[in-house]
Amino acid sequence: MAGPRKRSALIARLVSGQPGGSQAAILEELRRCLLDGEVPPGTPIPLDEVAQVFGVSRIPVREALKTLIGEGLVEHRPNLGYHVARLTPRELHELYLVREVLEIAALTAAVASATEQDDLEATATHEALGRAIAAHDVRGYHRDSRRFHLALVRPCGMHRLLAMLESAWNTTEPVQPMAHVSDGAKAGMHRDHEEMLAAFLARDVERLVAAARAHHARLRESLAALPRHTGLFVDSD
Repeated sequence: MAGPRKRSALIARLVSGQPGGSQAAILEELRRCLLDGEVPPGTPIPLDEVAQVFGVSRIPVREALKTLIGEGLVEHRPNLGYHVARLTPRELHELYLVREVLEIAALTAAVASATEQDDLEATATHEALGRAIAAHDVRGYHRDSRRFHLALVRPCGMHRLLAMLESAWNTTEPVQPMAHVSDGAKAGMHRDHEEMLAAFLARDVERLVAAARAHHARLRESLAALPRHTGLFVDSD
């Protein structure tokens, strides 16, 4: 006889306000949980239990999940239901290539528009990264690495480009790639970040682009070394 079904890790992390929340609120909370790195790829998303958490019918939950499927964060398989989307190693590599192209385009434009306030924000996020490394704070490192990159590209003011970059980045978040790289790789990436920050502060586009390309090359090396048998990935096609 089968034992009791294990509770989904997603249900344990959902936070609901008053019962009967709007579809937009349900979508926002589901997306938050999927992006914070605590709900691994492949985690089941039980429709009825999610609806119960929010005090709603299945309909708004299903519509929210449809949106997340379109964003690449959720997958649905007939007879198996909804799950946090998993990527193949090849898909992860492809998404990082997309991120590199978009980020370099944004960096090139950002340098011309950056202000002193942008400098302060980029410096602060880089310092937060250093603290996360010193404290061996894996989740903090992953979070602050994203904050640092976004601080450098945000001054470009190209909203469509930034939205595409954010979308590509979000699709990789459930995997939390930076949470699985070695301390040595993190130290190398931090040196890359130092060079990127120095070039950004100097408003040296050529130096910044070169540093960003070197950083992405290091990222690709780290991705190639990620464990393949942890359940994070599905087999390559």
